[in-house]
Amino acid sequence: MAFDQMKMLNKLRKAQSDLKKEIVEVEAGDGAVIVQITGELKVKSIKINPALVSLDDISELEHWIEIAMRDGLAKAQEVAAEKMKPLMGGLGNLGF
Repeated sequence: MAFDQMKMLNKLRKAQSDLKKEIVEVEAGDGAVIVQITGELKVKSIKINPALVSLDDISELEHWIEIAMRDGLAKAQEVAAEKMKPLMGGLGNLGF
């Protein structure tokens, strides 16, 4: 039984490590804002295309950033859930 638990913990650690490498990219404002988020739900980058942004309407840019962040986090959560789903059944045996 202890061997199975160690094996499951190793799989869990590998999956967590893999999530660090997963990058989700979303855009808003037809490419005005591009956000990259890791599978760990950390922001990797935010890019703003100055040619598509009007400095006279900063509220529009703020709105696009909000949309990109919201959608990026949601998509990254889906990726993380899919990656972790096969491991979740075995966690009950670990006493968590």
